[in-house]
Amino acid sequence: MSTDNTPLIPTSLAIEAMRDNGYRNTAYAIAELIDNSITAGATRVELLCMEREALVRERERRNIHQIGVLDNGRGMNVSVLLAALQFGNGEYLNDRTGISRFGMGLPSSSISQCRLVEVWTWQRDPDAAIYSYINLDEVKAGQQSTVPLPEARPVPAMWRDAATSVDDHGTLVVWSQLDRCQWKTARTIIRNSEFAIGRMYRRFIQSERVAIRMMSFLEGYPHDPTENKWAQANDPGYLMVPTSTPAPYDKTPMFDHHGEKWEWSHIVKSDDGEEHKITARFTIAKPDVRNAHGSGQPAGATPHGKHAKQNVGVSLVRADRELELEMSFVDPSEPRDRWWGVEIEFPPNLDEVFGVTNNKQEARHFTDMANTIEDLLEDEGGQNAAREALAEIGDPRVPLIEVASMVQRSVRQMRQLLRIQQKGSRQRHKATDPESAEQTATDVTRRRQKEGNRGVSDPGETESPINRQRDLTLALVESGYEESDAAALAEQTVTSDLKYVFAETSLEGRMFFTVSPVGGEVFIRLNSKHPAYENLIELLADDPDESLTPDEALARLRRAHLGIKLLLISWARFEDEAFPEERRLRIQDIRTDWGRYAWEYLANQ
Repeated sequence: MSTDNTPLIPTSLAIEAMRDNGYRNTAYAIAELIDNSITAGATRVELLCMEREALVRERERRNIHQIGVLDNGRGMNVSVLLAALQFGNGEYLNDRTGISRFGMGLPSSSISQCRLVEVWTWQRDPDAAIYSYINLDEVKAGQQSTVPLPEARPVPAMWRDAATSVDDHGTLVVWSQLDRCQWKTARTIIRNSEFAIGRMYRRFIQSERVAIRMMSFLEGYPHDPTENKWAQANDPGYLMVPTSTPAPYDKTPMFDHHGEKWEWSHIVKSDDGEEHKITARFTIAKPDVRNAHGSGQPAGATPHGKHAKQNVGVSLVRADRELELEMSFVDPSEPRDRWWGVEIEFPPNLDEVFGVTNNKQEARHFTDMANTIEDLLEDEGGQNAAREALAEIGDPRVPLIEVASMVQRSVRQMRQLLRIQQKGSRQRHKATDPESAEQTATDVTRRRQKEGNRGVSDPGETESPINRQRDLTLALVESGYEESDAAALAEQTVTSDLKYVFAETSLEGRMFFTVSPVGGEVFIRLNSKHPAYENLIELLADDPDESLTPDEALARLRRAHLGIKLLLISWARFEDEAFPEERRLRIQDIRTDWGRYAWEYLANQ
C-alpha cells in the first residue's frame, strides 16, 4: 500500500479549529497574556487599546484596531520566544509552582481574537528586541507552517509612547486584524475587562505584586489617552480593602467571616502521592449592608448591591489567580445569593483532581461534582459510601466529595441566615403597621379577653415593659436575628401593645411552626426549612427582595395556591389515616375548633 505526505489534519483546518478554544470573552483571552507576564516576573502590565477612525454612514466612528499587552517581565531569548509561539510548548510547560504550565496561553488566546499576533521581547534594551509572529492568513495560504525565526526589531515607537514607561527588559504582544473580538470599541473592552481582571488578579493587585494599567488612544495620538485607569482589586468575598466596590465599601469590608469555621481545609493526595491542601473560605454580608442605609430602595438596587450581583458564585482560586466563578451552587431565582461568598483555593498540583482546562477558565471535575453531589450522596447513602463507589472506578473526583459537601452545607446555612436577617429587618419596620396580621390578630384577641377568654401568655402582660422587651429580644436573638433588629422589634412590639410576634428561623425536625409565651406575647416561630415555608410564606411575601415582573408574580401566586391545597390535603390524609376511631374524632374536634378560630380572626381582616 502506497503512502504519501498527506497530513491527517490540514494545518489550516487545525488552526481554524483551535480558534474555537472556549475563551468566554476577550477579557479572559487577555488574561492569558497577563498570566504569562506575571509568570515572567512582571510587576507592571499595561493593556493598550489603539482605535482607528472610520467613516460609517457619514459619521466618524472610532473602532478598536489593535490591542497591545506590554510588561516589564524578564523577556525572552530566541529559543524561548520560538517555544512561546508554538502550541503546546513554552518555558513553563508543566511547571507546578505558578500560574502558567500548559504551553497554550500565548498562541491559543491570541488566535481566539485576531488573525495576526506579533511579539517583541527584550532582555537588556527595547531597541535590541527580537520579533516573531503568527499570521493566520499566511498559514491558510500555506506560507507559514513554522514559527518564523525571530529577527532583531526595536519596539515600535507608538507602543512605547502609549506606555507609562518601557523598562530595559519586557515583552510586548500585539493583536491585529481583530475579527473575533466581540467588543468593538476600546471603551467597552476596558469596561468589561477591568471587572473580570480585577477579580482574577485581586491577590496580586491587593498585595501590590502587580499593577495593571488599562488605557486607550486614537491611532497617531498615543500621548493623549481617551481611557486611562489602573485595575482595582475586585473581591467576591468582600473582605479585601481597598477594592472596586462602590463607597463606602471600597475602603471597609462589606462582608464578615461566616461562623467560627469560616476557613476550612482538606488535605488530598495528587497523582504523584504528595499531599496538598484545599482551603475553603466563607463570608456573608454584614447586616447593615442590606438595609440600603435608609434609602428606601432594596439593597440589591444600590450600587454595592449591583456590584455584588456581578460576583455571584463560588470563586475557584489556583496559584493566587481566580479561574472562574462556579455557578452550580447558585440559585438563579434567589437574589439573596449575591450576599454570600465562597472561595476555594488549591495549588496547580491538584489540576487533575479539579479538572483544570488548558485555558485556565474551568475546573470541570469540580463543576461535575457540584452538579451531582446531592444525588450522589443520596444514591450512595453518604460520603463514605460515595467515596468508595467512585474510588472503585478510578474516578479522579473522589477528593472533591468532602469539598462539595462542605460548600453545599455552608451555602444553605448562609441562605438561611440571610433570610432570617432580612425578615428581622423588615419586621422591625412593619411592627406598627395598622393593617398587619399582628395588629389585626391583636384586636381580635383583645375582644376575646374582654369576653373572658384567657391564654397562657396573658399573665406575662403584667410584667414591666423593660422585662418584656428583654425576654422578647433574647428569644429573637436565639432564633437568629441580629441583636439590633431583635431589640428594635421587641421594643416596637411591646410599646405598640401587640400580642403576636413572628420569627422565621431554622427548627429541628419537621414541624412547620412552634408557639410559646414570651414576655406576654404569643411567639410564633416558623420553620424556614419546612417546604410549607418556601411554598407559601416566602412566595407570598408582601415585600419581596427584588421587583417581580407580572409573569413572575403570577407564577408565584399559582405556586402558592398549589401549596395551600397541598397543605389542606396533608391534613386531610393525616385525619384519614388516624386510628383508632377515638383518635380520629379528637382530630376532627381540633379541626372544628381551629376552623372556628380561623373564622373569627380572618373575618376581621
